[in-house]
Order: sequence, then structure tokens, then C-alpha cells
Amino acid sequence: MNSIRNISIAAALIFFNTFSAQVAIEKEVIDGSSTLLDFNNVPANTKGLILPATQGLPTASPANGTFVFDTSDQKVKVYENNTWKDLSDPGSSAAITANASDETGNGVVIGVQPGSAEGILVLESPDKAMILPKIDTPHLNVKNPYPGMICYDTASKTFAVFDGTVWNYWK
Repeated sequence: MNSIRNISIAAALIFFNTFSAQVAIEKEVIDGSSTLLDFNNVPANTKGLILPATQGLPTASPANGTFVFDTSDQKVKVYENNTWKDLSDPGSSAAITANASDETGNGVVIGVQPGSAEGILVLESPDKAMILPKIDTPHLNVKNPYPGMICYDTASKTFAVFDGTVWNYWK
């Protein structure tokens, strides 16, 4: 009886470990098999992804691809090739609501077993990507953007970043 239980457990582990986590937000189906995180990108969408607001840059060595809204100089930044790069001009952090809760743990990991990256939301995958929320002309359609909001502008086909004052666009 014990061997049947052990074989069943082993078979279940093998079966469940062959799947990769894929997450859809506000929708039922993920677009494409190479997507790790996907948002409801209907044409009337005005919801973007809000980056964490930090006072200064993280002290630990971040992973390449880490994004933050740095309230010390009010810029959106990305960590790339072992250096922080500005994605916006100085904006305004006046609209940011401070988080007074204790932060514990490494946050949420979506995808494969977590690596060394730490963050609020960590996407780990060797072959899947995140599809940003898609918004048509966010500077016109998002009425009250939050500092650190990012999205893909479907009209200009660019990466859009709100710095608290203006939208910045990257090709």
C-alpha cells in the first residue's frame, strides 16, 4: 500500500512540475504560449502597471530588469548591465501614498522556482515574457495617472512611463 502511495505522489510531482505558471489579470485566457503575465488589453483600457516607489535605490544588488520610481530624484529607473538608467526626466512624487505596513519576505514569484532576484513581484522564466497593459494614447486617456505607471502605448507603439508630471515614451 505504501509503494502505491509513493508512486502516486511521484507521478503527481512529475505531472505538476511539467507546467509553467502563467497568469492572466482581468481576463480568462493568456495571449500566446510565451507569456508569463498578461493583462486585459481591451481597446478601452486605461489601467497601467504601477512601479514600486522607493526612497533612493535598493541597497542590495538588484537583478537586471528591475524597475522603480525613485522618489529621491523623482525619476523612473531600470537596472541594466549593473547600472541604474533613467527612464524619465524628474517628475513629481506628490501623489504617492506612503506605505506604512511592514514588508516581509521576498514578495510574489510567478514562473519557475525563484532565483536570486528580490522584489515585490518577481517574474522568473527562461522563455516567457510579460505583456504590459496596452493603452491607446495614455497621455489623453488616463485621467489620473499615478507616478511610476507604465504601459504600452498602442497608438505610438512605444513604452510609456508616467513620472508624476508627464508621460515619457521609449521605442
